[in-house]
Amino acid sequence: MAFQKSSHTFTKIHLKALHTNNFKILFTLSFTVFINTLSFSQDTPNKGIAIDRAVKDTTIVVTDSLVKTTISEKTQDTILKDSIKPKKDLLEHTVKYHAVDYTKFNQKEHKLYLYNEATIDYGDMKIEAGNITIDYNKNTVYARGIKDTLGGYTQKPVFTQGANVVEPDSIIFNTKSKKALIYNSKTEQGDGTVIASLTKKENDSVYFLKNAKYTTAEDLEDPEYYIRLLKAKIVPGKKIVTGAAGLYIYDIPTPVWLPFGFFPQSDKQTSGIIIPSYGENSDRGFFLQNGGYYFAINDHVDLTTLGDYYTNGSYGLRLESAYKTRYKFSGNIAFSYESLINSERGFSDYSKSTVYNLRWSHSQDSKANPNSRFSASVNLGSSNYYQTSTNQVNFSNRLNNTLSSSISYSKTFQGTLQPNISLTATHSQNTNTEEINMTLPTFQGSLGRFYPFESKTGAKKGIIQNINLQYGVNAQNSITTYDSIFFKKEMFDAAKVGMQHSIPLSTNFKLFKYFSVSASSSFNEVWMLKTIKETYDAEEEEFVSETVNGFDAFRTYNFSTSLGTTLYGMFNFEKEGKDRKLQAIRHVVRPSISYNINPAFDKYYESAEVVNADGLTQSELDAIYSDIDLKYTRFQESIYGTPGKTFSSSIGISVSNNLEAKVRDRDSTATESKKIVLLNSLNFSTSYNVAGDSLQWSPVSVSGGTQLFNNKLSLNFGATLDPYALDNNNSRINTFNINNGGSLFRLTSGNLTASWSLSSKKKGAEKDDKNIEQNLQGGGRADDMFGVSEDFAKRQINEKKEEGIDKNNEQSEYYRHSIPWSLRLAYAVNYSNSTRQNEISSHSLMFSGDINLTDKWTIGASSGFDFKNIGFTSTQLRFQRDLKSWSMNFSWVPFGTYSSWNFFIGINSSMLKDLKYEKQKQADISL
Repeated sequence: MAFQKSSHTFTKIHLKALHTNNFKILFTLSFTVFINTLSFSQDTPNKGIAIDRAVKDTTIVVTDSLVKTTISEKTQDTILKDSIKPKKDLLEHTVKYHAVDYTKFNQKEHKLYLYNEATIDYGDMKIEAGNITIDYNKNTVYARGIKDTLGGYTQKPVFTQGANVVEPDSIIFNTKSKKALIYNSKTEQGDGTVIASLTKKENDSVYFLKNAKYTTAEDLEDPEYYIRLLKAKIVPGKKIVTGAAGLYIYDIPTPVWLPFGFFPQSDKQTSGIIIPSYGENSDRGFFLQNGGYYFAINDHVDLTTLGDYYTNGSYGLRLESAYKTRYKFSGNIAFSYESLINSERGFSDYSKSTVYNLRWSHSQDSKANPNSRFSASVNLGSSNYYQTSTNQVNFSNRLNNTLSSSISYSKTFQGTLQPNISLTATHSQNTNTEEINMTLPTFQGSLGRFYPFESKTGAKKGIIQNINLQYGVNAQNSITTYDSIFFKKEMFDAAKVGMQHSIPLSTNFKLFKYFSVSASSSFNEVWMLKTIKETYDAEEEEFVSETVNGFDAFRTYNFSTSLGTTLYGMFNFEKEGKDRKLQAIRHVVRPSISYNINPAFDKYYESAEVVNADGLTQSELDAIYSDIDLKYTRFQESIYGTPGKTFSSSIGISVSNNLEAKVRDRDSTATESKKIVLLNSLNFSTSYNVAGDSLQWSPVSVSGGTQLFNNKLSLNFGATLDPYALDNNNSRINTFNINNGGSLFRLTSGNLTASWSLSSKKKGAEKDDKNIEQNLQGGGRADDMFGVSEDFAKRQINEKKEEGIDKNNEQSEYYRHSIPWSLRLAYAVNYSNSTRQNEISSHSLMFSGDINLTDKWTIGASSGFDFKNIGFTSTQLRFQRDLKSWSMNFSWVPFGTYSSWNFFIGINSSMLKDLKYEKQKQADISL
């Protein structure tokens, strides 16, 4: 290095070029210091001085302080900043590496070797492998596993970049271009895994594959199926585009090949086509069912459009939408319409009809608004929709006899009396008679309970301080119509409108310490906008009603009181020196007696005018038509009932019983006895009409129920006992049955219901069946007694595998000595003898069950037997095979009106759900 004299105008420093080999040595040493300074290794690195990007010359030049250096304006550089951009660092990110056995850097080859549980962190890239080599000359990272002495290959590389994880046999990665070659990789893409012999990583968002497999199987070493991809391009999180693709099952090729393939990949909901299923109906021809399009509108609502088409011209359309806003509300709505054609045009049995159904379910989150609530549960449409629908999703609801709906809104206002209002619209439809009852709407308002004589301390004791009153109002627009005129003008002509105001007044107190006494009185006022006027046509001998428009009202009141107590009885069976299983029985009796008074409001009754009376007076007409009751009230069309015509004063008597037992617990370690319920309830009730002149005793009503066998068997029973006898015309007479040569009571009706749920699993181990949800949405039973929905394509993704194998006692997946099973029984019998018919009006047994023959095979059945009509009820047999990544289902209705079968096999993956086969034979239903 040379120095210039100080007398020169400028001080310049010249660097003498070093020899080439020396420069390489210096560069290597500098790079090694840099790597060891910013990296982690097994050895503790020495603390060194950080190397700056630009190295300043530390040589001190001595100048004469008395000589002032002048700067020539001609040689002054006017460019303050260097226009040449500095070169990038050799590595853009800090490299962190680690290995268990050794970390070695070869200065001659410029390679870093990591062995045994080696890791490299570089930016968003991480590589884990048994053996990693970094080549600084070529800017590459080579990672591979370790071969042991037995020939095994362990610690395979795991390459992670961002959210993408690749598990290959080996990988070569270029840190500069970010490209990579990946051998025998396994990459998760959506619900499946891509297994490729060679993968070329072009950049962070594009991968090219050669000779790859795509599968959703869990066992990647031996997948039960895969789609072979000769060539493919992957855009992670977006799509997989392939060349020729074929289906392989256990490495056996199938004839199912496609010239190209497109597999969308997205973490969000996306719109797409829904592939239909096909089949044949002997009455309507070939068909396509449940095909359409799914619209992912946004994160809160979606829309599914589905359609059916039959070659004879029948078709069906369905719209389904689900919506949800977190912490506010959620729900779903579905509308179905079917145009059904039977036979062919020109034949005698040709017919055409349309059916529809609307379902809506809405629920509000309890956190949304504690003072107001809106809910909806709607199921209305054609009365014969479920019976005639050709879609298999409606199978389990074909025996429904009632469709019902309710939409309600309620709000509570804060204050002393807490006023409450609610609006409700209801609908009830009998699918057999096609009669429809609706309220559009019902308004209810009320004020909170008010204690006018409450003490200042807030304590309410005694008959006076407990006096309270309320106010309530109820307004209805009631409509009774039929399916044929539903939502037509004629439907609203028969609407009944009314309003009822009620003010109940009540109090309660203790009597003689052990008796509870309550007394209440109620005042009611009913408003109507329509009344009637009746006339009696003497020639036709019938009453004729005429509607009178205009406001009118009637008022009623009543009084009631009751006295009750509770008695406890204990029967102790314990004795000293004996450890009996039955230790005690406790009997709880709750008797009560009540008294009710309902005055006669005969002022609201009048005699019907007789047409063609020939000038006779009313008294003369009453005498002539004494055998005909001409009395009527103009309020008899009221939706709140009519005012009482006769005075009523009755005494009610009721007794309820409960039996519990205390037994020795089977568990020897238990310190206390076990309580079991012998009889949940046994109730008796009757009444005596003090003001009546005959038949003063009402029939005795008996009801009860219990649960046995650890609450697996539920029993409920009821009966009606009449103390009066019948005459020869089977009419009740004012003579006790015992005085007429009979028994004390006459059994007029009785019923018994029993339900029994058995399972080989422990209590609480039963899983909820997703198929029951479809039953409930259609208004059906909350079990599978009538069968389950046959929409296997929709269920294949939702169904989860059951954890059926005990890890401590693993069994073969094809055979097990312990076979899980479940059985549900429902028994019902009704007896009628009100007019000496002495018959069993109905008698049936329904059952359903499932058996897991193996961990993969499940069979089930739903059926019943009608003992009165001697025949089986609707029967369904079900077979299900778990094929790991696939599901196979077969449903069969062997006989009856809805005789049919349905076979399905498909993949349990949301992305490959359309890779399925479904074949079915539908029932031949005549409209």
